[in-house]
Amino acid sequence: MAAVAIPALNALITHRWRGAERLPRDTGFIVVPNHVTEIDPLIVGHFLYSNRVLPHFLAKESLFRVPVLAPILRWVKQVPVSRGATTAGGSLAVSRQVIDEGGAIIVYPEGTLTRDPDLWPMRGRTGAARLALQTGAPVVPIVHWGAQELFPRYAKRLYPFPRKRVTVVVGAPVDLAEFDGRPLDRTVLAAATEKIMAAITAELTTLRGEQPPAVRWNPDQHGQSATGRHFDGATGTAPHPGTAPDGDVAGGREDDR
Repeated sequence: MAAVAIPALNALITHRWRGAERLPRDTGFIVVPNHVTEIDPLIVGHFLYSNRVLPHFLAKESLFRVPVLAPILRWVKQVPVSRGATTAGGSLAVSRQVIDEGGAIIVYPEGTLTRDPDLWPMRGRTGAARLALQTGAPVVPIVHWGAQELFPRYAKRLYPFPRKRVTVVVGAPVDLAEFDGRPLDRTVLAAATEKIMAAITAELTTLRGEQPPAVRWNPDQHGQSATGRHFDGATGTAPHPGTAPDGDVAGGREDDR
């Protein structure tokens, strides 16, 4: 899969990787990225694979019913998740196995593409926090910017010209030690989730060189659906006006191609 996807991506983008030395090398871990376009998993997967980490995604269960694709997803230990499920025992078991084998589980804590008009991280869901507190695995924020120029949120086609630059930055692991030993009730999960979202937003603030909104976007408060392509502000007809910044990130290794 990488042999097909990576050359195709490299034909469409130049990329700048920063902070790869922050990736845990002695244990499996959980990656929590921002989510601005449908091709984000390709960008994050490209980055991890290129840095010798096997990526495993929590993916919607319906993908595991697609002929040809389904057996491939299971073979490479991607993790099926049902959005309507009240328990995630099967997902947790596969996730534990991936982490024990030193792999990376990628969880988008927003649960879908951000609804924020300016593509800042919106309110988070508790899945990433729950998985982290159940497994004890490190939680590593990875943020990126620029992919939305190639394929805008819910777009119908690519915008390959001019060739786009995508920057990916690894943040420091999120410290969730304050929640150790506490029951995984709504209060604890909400607090841990907010800490994760704050870490993602802080890294993206540095990367973009802009200030995020004072209040995190909540679709429920704006009459928007939590999932699906159709909601106010998702036109999918033109790239977002932002561009991938060129500023360096303190402590990060730069790999510009």
